[in-house]
Amino acid sequence: MAWRHKNRWFRRWLVIITFWFVPVLIVAVNEVREEMAYNNVDLQKALSTWELTDAQRAAGVAARCHGAPDEARAAGCPEDVIAATAAKHQEALDEYAHRKATLADYLWHAFVGYWIVPAAFLLVLGMLVGGVRRALRRPQHPSTSASEVKTTTHP
Repeated sequence: MAWRHKNRWFRRWLVIITFWFVPVLIVAVNEVREEMAYNNVDLQKALSTWELTDAQRAAGVAARCHGAPDEARAAGCPEDVIAATAAKHQEALDEYAHRKATLADYLWHAFVGYWIVPAAFLLVLGMLVGGVRRALRRPQHPSTSASEVKTTTHP
């Protein structure tokens, strides 16, 4: 029946790291949701901001240039205003892409730091404890040779 308990520590390790993955995943999903909500709001704010000159404001262009560039184009915003603001909008899109990449990088480091490293540490610790237990369980080899063994004779 020794086979029933073979690698018991390894199965326990698998259960522990599987259950430890759940809180790590919950924290990661909440962090992504919160950060991406902030990034989306910031992007929409940057895309709906228009830089107009005083003459353009006086001409009433501000009423037609609002929202996203496609929305402004459909509302009749002049192309020169859209072209002047296009660089700022592209910078906002690039910043959004950079934030997404940075968030993915941070999440990868957190995943490694909070799940992979503890799992590897527990695996090595379990292997070490298993090795020590196995070494202590084995019988000691007799250090005496056969010629030194005392024989008792009965009278």
